Amino acid sequence: MHIEVLTEDHSGEALINLLMPKILGDQGNPHTWRIHSYKGVGHIPKNLSAQSDAAKKMLLNKLPALLRGMAKTAGIDAVVVVLDNDTRDCRLFLSELKSLANHSAPALNCLFRLAVEELEAWYLGDREALKDAYPGIKLKLLDNYAQDASCGTWELLADAIFPGGPKAVAQAGWPCPGIIKHEWAEKIGPAMSLEANVSPSFGKFRDGLRRLAAAERP
Repeated sequence: MHIEVLTEDHSGEALINLLMPKILGDQGNPHTWRIHSYKGVGHIPKNLSAQSDAAKKMLLNKLPALLRGMAKTAGIDAVVVVLDNDTRDCRLFLSELKSLANHSAPALNCLFRLAVEELEAWYLGDREALKDAYPGIKLKLLDNYAQDASCGTWELLADAIFPGGPKAVAQAGWPCPGIIKHEWAEKIGPAMSLEANVSPSFGKFRDGLRRLAAAERP
């Protein structure tokens, strides 16, 4: 099976690049994949049939055209789209995404997975990986965190890891936030456990990929 994976930013691409072999095995043995990142989540366009605006680099803005193109491309067996849920209602957002896919590429095998509230929730679901990656992490700051809660997830992780917390990140300005999130992916991702992670949204991502792979087996 060949899978195209779409993520909303480079840090998501970096993390998923590390997770795919853990979940599906080595690239090409037997499954293959490519991961594409975009410049943020964006918004679902009102006209799903319109041509994609080349100036807009955000994932949702381009998604209808991307799915139409992939549906016409030989060798693509499935598309996995990974997005931060942010403050959206999960059920409503997933319903909108599925409607988009059914309109744009009804024959394409699409799997949508949401990180609730943000991708950083997947890191917070694995305390051992956090400790391995950042031995000096302030774990007490995470004691009151309710897994996958809407609470400013990346800011909470920055408080525990980054000197000065999210305020220092904000003061540093762009591209500091992107650099930090990419570093988290590269340092925490290799230590993450597939089975021990307690993030429900991470579990849905993991199990969804496993079901995709299993569906191809004779």
